[in-house]
Amino acid sequence: MILGKNDDNVVTIGNSTVLREVSVYDAVGLRLAHDLTRIIPGQFKGRLFTRGHLISEADIPSLLDIGKEHIFIMELGDDDLHEDDAAIRMAKALASNELNLTAPHEGKVSLKSPILGLAQIDQGIVEAINELGEIALATVKQNTVVQIGSPLAATRAIPLVVPKKKVEEVERLAQDYREQHNGETPISVKPFRKLKAGLLTTGGEVFNGRIQDKFGPAVIEKLRALGSEVAEQRFAPDDRQTIVKEIHYLLAQGYDMILITGGMSVDPDDRTPGAIKAAGATIVSYGTPMLPGSMLLMGYIGEIPIMGLPGCVMHDPYTSFDVLLPRILAGDIIVRKDIVELGYGGLLGC
Repeated sequence: MILGKNDDNVVTIGNSTVLREVSVYDAVGLRLAHDLTRIIPGQFKGRLFTRGHLISEADIPSLLDIGKEHIFIMELGDDDLHEDDAAIRMAKALASNELNLTAPHEGKVSLKSPILGLAQIDQGIVEAINELGEIALATVKQNTVVQIGSPLAATRAIPLVVPKKKVEEVERLAQDYREQHNGETPISVKPFRKLKAGLLTTGGEVFNGRIQDKFGPAVIEKLRALGSEVAEQRFAPDDRQTIVKEIHYLLAQGYDMILITGGMSVDPDDRTPGAIKAAGATIVSYGTPMLPGSMLLMGYIGEIPIMGLPGCVMHDPYTSFDVLLPRILAGDIIVRKDIVELGYGGLLGC
């Protein structure tokens, strides 16, 4: 950003934008060049006046209260963009039409999700934009679950005025991305499908009624929170043939997903992994490089996802199941590479 003084009351910023300093007492009838923020520690931080506000005599005490004895009137140069306009243009270029954009505030626009779904963020675009300087793009991580109204990203102009060519470069990057990805945008949300799951709980202690099943309620709640449901829960002892029979029963009901709880450890009595394979599953992975959740099994019988869930799903709030389940609900096919990538940042507990 270019910044210099031409005289006592004029500051040049950007390429050719001029800010003229005016005493608040002489500012009645003039419009503010940018938002003015009021901060009361521990109580309030927000806009006192917005860009373009027409100053009246009644505003003078409030301006003095925030330490503004002078204000600046802007004469925007042809090669510059005001922070708000820059943030708006970047957000519109990057976001899918479905996203909700907030009004600009101090050079920032937030992109919010209108649905429950999975954030789709291109990391390469984010890094390329932030390399440009004087502008910023902050996002959630790829495949983050977002609620209705949750922010996915925010565009920001750092100085009051930014060179127009930098925003045009953001627009070019976004357009190139669309052309290379069949019209998709670098920032979007993939909606969750409403799936019906068949749940099979294994273990003689539960099957025989010696202990109460606590696994089922945990799984039911996790699916419910993402807009899907457990359509039926069945129980089986630690017997391979019985487990295979129950898996085939659930497949015959036409459920969209099969979830099996219990019997996933290395204990020889735990028969679930072998039964899943014997039922005809193609195993993507038995075991994940993530803690908690390392004993999860991911596979498919035809196009139907089948998962063997480790015991930690019962009591840990976030496991490998919580990573893979949203992706399945969003329609992703889980492959070996997806499992391998869980290791980086996957140490959440021991």
